[in-house]
Amino acid sequence: MSDLLRAPAEIKYAEELDWLESVDDNPKPFSWRLSPKMIRLFVLGSERSDGLEREISQKWFGDRSIVERAIVTLASDRGLLLIGDPGTGKSWLAELLSAAICRNSTLVVQGTAGTTEDHIKYSWNVSVVIAKGQSRESMIPSPIMTAMEAGVIGRFEELTRSTSDVQDALISILSEKYLSVPELDSDNIVFAKPGFSVIATANSRDRGVNDLSSALKRRFNFVRIPVVTNRKSEAEIVRFRTEELLRRHQIELDVPPTLLDVLLQSFADLRASAAAAGSDDEKLESALSTAEQIGVLEDAILHSNFFGERALTARTLASSLVGSLARREPEDLAILNKYLHGVIEPRSKEEGGSWPEFLTGGRDTIATLS
Repeated sequence: MSDLLRAPAEIKYAEELDWLESVDDNPKPFSWRLSPKMIRLFVLGSERSDGLEREISQKWFGDRSIVERAIVTLASDRGLLLIGDPGTGKSWLAELLSAAICRNSTLVVQGTAGTTEDHIKYSWNVSVVIAKGQSRESMIPSPIMTAMEAGVIGRFEELTRSTSDVQDALISILSEKYLSVPELDSDNIVFAKPGFSVIATANSRDRGVNDLSSALKRRFNFVRIPVVTNRKSEAEIVRFRTEELLRRHQIELDVPPTLLDVLLQSFADLRASAAAAGSDDEKLESALSTAEQIGVLEDAILHSNFFGERALTARTLASSLVGSLARREPEDLAILNKYLHGVIEPRSKEEGGSWPEFLTGGRDTIATLS
C-alpha cells in the first residue's frame, strides 16, 4: 500500500475487512462479502456494546440512519443515489460501501459534460476489430458492464453532470438488469448477476445542470447527505482526516487543538455571513464545506512542514485559509478582508489567544494577493 498515492478503501482497510469477514455469521444478501450489520459497523466504527474482540475505526461521520438506508437500498433491486452539497462525504461513503460489499470500489464512471454512452456501456478495441472482427474479445467493457458481469457494485460519480442521453442509458440497465450488444450476432446480451447495483452521487448545487428524468428517478432510492452543522462532529471529521494526512506523508507535526478551534470558528463565521448575504456577489465562491476546511488545514500543515518551523501557527493557517478561499479576484478578497476587519479584529482584541496572529496572517496574505 505504501507505493500507492491513494489506496482504495478495500486495500487501505484490508485487514479490518478480512477480520470482519472471518467473524461475520450474519445473513448476507446475494454474494456480499459482509452482512448489512457488519457493513454498518465497518463504516461507522465499533462500540463497546458490539462485543467485538478488536476495535473497528470510524471512517464516515454522519447519521446512522443514512448508512442503514443506503445498505438496505443496495440489498434491493434499486440503485442508490447519494445527493447533497459538495464536501459532504458522498463519494467517500459510496467507496466505503462498495469496499465492504464486494471488496472492489474502483468500478467508477466519472460524470462530466464529455461522458458518453460508451463510458457506461462498452467500446471497441479497434486493432482487434480490424484483425478479428467484432466479438466479445474485441469489446472493452465499461466499469458498469464489468460490475454487471461480476455481480458487484458499479459507481457513477456526479450523475447530474452528464447529459440526458447518458443518464437515459442507465434506465434499461437499472430496470431490466441487462445490456444489449446489437453489433454481435450471438452472445449479444450481458445479464447482470445477483449483487449488481449502482451507487450514484449528485451535488444538490448542480440542480438544473442536467436534471434527472422521472423515469431514471424511479430507478433510484434517494438518500440525502446533510451538511455537517454539529461542531463536535465536524471537529471529529477534520481531526480524522488530519491524522490520515500526517500518517500518509509521515509528518510529525503538532496541530494544537486551539488552532483547530480557530479553523472551525472561522468557517462557521463565513457560513453565517454567506447565509445572511443578499446576493451571490456578497458570498464567497467556495461552498465552505467540511472537505474545503480539511483542504485548508492540509495546505497549512504541508506548508509548515516544508517551509515553516515544523509547527503549525495561526499565521500559516490564516494564510492557507485566504489562499484557498479567494478564488475570484477581487470579489472574494474583498469579502475576506471585510470578515477580518469586521469579525476577527474585534475578536482578537476581546479574546486574544491565537486570534491576533491569525488576523495578521490573513491581512498579510490579502495584501500579497491584492
